[in-house]
Amino acid sequence: MAAAAALDESIALRIGLAWRCLPISISLADFVAILIRAVGQPVSAQRLGRLRLKRLREAARGRLDHSSDESLRTVLMWLRGQGQAPQPPLPQPVALAAGDMPGSIRVACASNRADRIDGPFGSCQRYLVYQVSALEYRLVDIRSPESGGDRAERYQQRLELLADCHVLVALTIGGPAAACLVRAGMHPLRLGVPAAAPDFMQELQQVLESGPAPWLLKIMEASARQSWQQQQNRLREVIS
Repeated sequence: MAAAAALDESIALRIGLAWRCLPISISLADFVAILIRAVGQPVSAQRLGRLRLKRLREAARGRLDHSSDESLRTVLMWLRGQGQAPQPPLPQPVALAAGDMPGSIRVACASNRADRIDGPFGSCQRYLVYQVSALEYRLVDIRSPESGGDRAERYQQRLELLADCHVLVALTIGGPAAACLVRAGMHPLRLGVPAAAPDFMQELQQVLESGPAPWLLKIMEASARQSWQQQQNRLREVIS
């Protein structure tokens, strides 16, 4: 299982789904060993994409001899990323009413699946937008960026989509993208490994409560001033 532990998450998912489609009983560790014999290391999307039925049978050393070609072609489809896995449901946002969560900050998370922070800033399918304070966090919106355009156009559209956010959290953020975010007034955070958004929000709550870093304290102060100004504006509207 050491080889399986070193696999990229997306490749590990492909292998796991393909393994579940095997018509015979083989342990996951044995299936990974078969794949390593078939395509070599590291097991990558490119190598799995070139894997053919004959080579898979040869690498199995007889363990797949009683499996039909049709069933093994289904396994190959999953290995190539061509299978259709059921998508987990998206979390449901909860509206944020005026005056809710004073002093909180707004955090956008680059996501491709459910409530995971697992996408690059410039190519993720959606952004999960959370409102976070030391006492509470709440998913307040899910925003889907437009597709297409060159890199500069794509970045600009995403920046406009997230203009009200203070922090952007993504699996990866390139240098040019990070610079764009900073110029737009957002603080970029690169995780490097996928994480569940609720878990990250709980960690952020602990930071907010225990003593935030200077950059985060600055964001909190700006958010508090903005909230106070909005309350003053609403009061003027009521009086007038």
